[in-house]
Amino acid sequence: MSRLLEVEGLAAQYGRVAALHDVSLAVAPGQLVALVGSNGAGKTTLLRAISGVRPASAGRIAFDGSDITGLTPARRVRLGIVQVPEGRQVFAPLSVEDNLILGGYTRRAGIEEGIARAFRMFPVLAEKRRLPAGALSGGQQQMLALARALMAAPRLLLLDEPSMGLAPLLTAEIFAAIAALKRAGTTILLVEQNATQALRVADYAYVMETGRIVLEGPGAELARNEKVKAAYLGM
Repeated sequence: MSRLLEVEGLAAQYGRVAALHDVSLAVAPGQLVALVGSNGAGKTTLLRAISGVRPASAGRIAFDGSDITGLTPARRVRLGIVQVPEGRQVFAPLSVEDNLILGGYTRRAGIEEGIARAFRMFPVLAEKRRLPAGALSGGQQQMLALARALMAAPRLLLLDEPSMGLAPLLTAEIFAAIAALKRAGTTILLVEQNATQALRVADYAYVMETGRIVLEGPGAELARNEKVKAAYLGM
């Protein structure tokens, strides 16, 4: 199987505190890979290392066959690696539409087409296109953060806790959008505490504990794993 993303022996730290230990994983083109684990397991740090926000202290990150370990976040975005951060982080004073335009800043063309796609995916954003992003509800802001990332036409979409703080109905809507992106062929690496939802949509999944990968396998297989069921699925 070809691999769009390869992470090999990755380590990262905050000061003297190690956050990742010898982490290796891979994502194939068109695949949705989930990364599940408890708070503090290192999931967000791994996404930040892949996007370049958190420097790696050891190991290697390859994208489409090229080593990108030393590249800046901006260079990685231009290669097609786009992250939806934990907590949404929309530009609150700017309008919904301006947030989308900023998401497509690396594109030379297709901005209007991207905005139209965002509004088809999330019609509520079209209704509120002139409003400041900070006036949206938490669920609407999550929709905007996802739509803003898609404006960059990502080859690899990194999603960090997209259901965090959302009511069940909004969580279902966000995961329906993620499933639709998967069907359309978008390559996704998904970090999610809602392991039930994550494993349901994942082609493949990894379980992280204390900065290490401790288990991996097809999403459906891990959903049946007794250890995963007891620790993360509430069963």
